[in-house]
Amino acid sequence: MLLFLTHKYLMMIKLFFFIAALMPLNAMAQSKLKLDKPPLASEIFAANIISTGLSERDFALSPDGTEIFYTLQSPLGLFQTIIQIKKLSNGNWGKPEIASFAGKYSDLEPAFSSDGKKIYFSSDRPISGTEIKDFDIWVVEKENGNWGEPKNIGSPVNTSADEFYPSITKNGNLYFTAAYKNAVGKEDIYLARWDNGKYIEPVPMDTAVNSKLYEFNAFVSPDEDFIIFTSYGRKDDKGKGDLYMSIKDAAGKWQPAKNLLLLNSERLDYCPFVSADKKILFFTSERSGLKRSYQEKAATVDELTRSFTSVQNGGGDIYWVSFENLLQQIK
Repeated sequence: MLLFLTHKYLMMIKLFFFIAALMPLNAMAQSKLKLDKPPLASEIFAANIISTGLSERDFALSPDGTEIFYTLQSPLGLFQTIIQIKKLSNGNWGKPEIASFAGKYSDLEPAFSSDGKKIYFSSDRPISGTEIKDFDIWVVEKENGNWGEPKNIGSPVNTSADEFYPSITKNGNLYFTAAYKNAVGKEDIYLARWDNGKYIEPVPMDTAVNSKLYEFNAFVSPDEDFIIFTSYGRKDDKGKGDLYMSIKDAAGKWQPAKNLLLLNSERLDYCPFVSADKKILFFTSERSGLKRSYQEKAATVDELTRSFTSVQNGGGDIYWVSFENLLQQIK
């Protein structure tokens, strides 16, 4: 009888763990998604919830702190789609889902307007028909608590070339990345001013930001007092592309951008975003924890599988850091 009871209890324990294993990992992990204590040194954000063994890039948190958007990218970057996570009524976060306006074409790089009522993003979706086109800037508005149908913002911002990574200020000015014929360098950051209810012809930012090399993926503060972007190929670049920051002086002039050395790695660091309260900086990094050799002990299939499908596999993860602390250290 004792042997039977012991066997019965063992079976119950195994059954419990089997059921637990079937529960969605995200459902168990959502309560661990916290935004109130950003680390003093950059760390992976929401490991195994948002940052996973897949390729995640760019990040946006709504001004009221109740919605998160980021991009999930396929291998080789053939397809990108925007993922959304909503804050629940109990204070926890729901599971990641494809945004209601995304999932059919390549959509990436979401950016909120300062009032949180609009999201700007880049997409290759067709304006009409079904044939994909070059990447344009699109906007989607919140209607009765739900996101509506995206609209192409049109010319003079959108052209037959690609437009990427929108960033919107309080006064409606739009900053974005493009490689036009009038570019200062190989890829530049442009400004399209909002004037009398429409955008005027975009112009490249001056040499405080743009160079003869590559500048891209800029976050501009809603107050337009600082800009964080990535540049590749500068003398102080640590590797594949670093984050740089420029601040406006009292006269409204952008100061020469400085390398954010405390954040950058020997891999690509890009897609910056600063929370509306200016307390947190998020960015994407392709830094890796992969080994170059296994000399002491030969690798196993299980070990390689875990390593290749986990965070820091070089595919891109989202990091976060205290922006307040960073500013104190770079002054």
